[in-house]
Amino acid sequence: MRPPHDVSLPDPSACYAYQPIRPVHDAFKESGYEAGADMPDMACAAAIVFAPRARVLAWDLVARACAAIPKGAPVIVDGDKTDGIETLLRDCRKVAEVGEVFSKAHGKVFSFASPGVLDDWHTPSLDADGWQTRPGIFSADGVDPGSALLAETLPPLSGRVCDLGAGWGYLSAKVLAASPGVTALDMVEADRDALDCAEVNVSDPRGRPHWADATTWKGGPYDAVITNPPFHEGRRADPGLGRAFIATAARVLAPKGRLFLVANRHLPYEAALSDAFAETMVRADARGYKVIEAARPRRRA
Repeated sequence: MRPPHDVSLPDPSACYAYQPIRPVHDAFKESGYEAGADMPDMACAAAIVFAPRARVLAWDLVARACAAIPKGAPVIVDGDKTDGIETLLRDCRKVAEVGEVFSKAHGKVFSFASPGVLDDWHTPSLDADGWQTRPGIFSADGVDPGSALLAETLPPLSGRVCDLGAGWGYLSAKVLAASPGVTALDMVEADRDALDCAEVNVSDPRGRPHWADATTWKGGPYDAVITNPPFHEGRRADPGLGRAFIATAARVLAPKGRLFLVANRHLPYEAALSDAFAETMVRADARGYKVIEAARPRRRA
């Protein structure tokens, strides 16, 4: 459950990879594994949980694992100390008899027999100020301040719009409510859990969800792209993700299309924006964030 892209799993014919992150899911599919963003329909003999940093999500994954296998079947949990595996180990000991714990480098692996259904650990959705979210997705506790600033700054939009990295749908909902001239809005999001929430939060039929990797998205041409791109890969800051979003925006925009991007003030996106667009301007700089508008995307051979 939620295996990282670089993990070595058993024989593909004997393993189902539950992975709601599209590029990681696709990597397992390409390697011959059966993979999906939903829990498997078939009976499984055991479950391996790769524990995430978010504690509530870790509980939810353990609960799903226990429900997906027969009572008494083994649940194996793997995680890093920096992601809270020791806390999860203590939590698991409260509901099951945990066997030997193996420690290596900065991680731990332990196992226990499934106690069956763990209803108290299962958290399918959260309410964040009236928006539906889920444990572990970006800004699960409420509206991200950067997204809020971008929504405040955007002019009325029209035509075809793309929300790259749409998350649970806040920006898409705000644009559709404020811009009757928008004919269609593609919500592109790699995290299926977040996209499922976006489908609830965006009831306007002009909003169209796409479970896809924004860095390889091939839709368009669009009259506008809006984005609050991610800049972390796990705990590691990676501005390359934002630069990849900028490159996608330039590729999918129409010649007169415009990009509206929000980012933390310290992130160095200006060079990538100048490389991908002939015109850029700062629309807002407040509360630790900057909103940048870019126009005239440069065409690449």
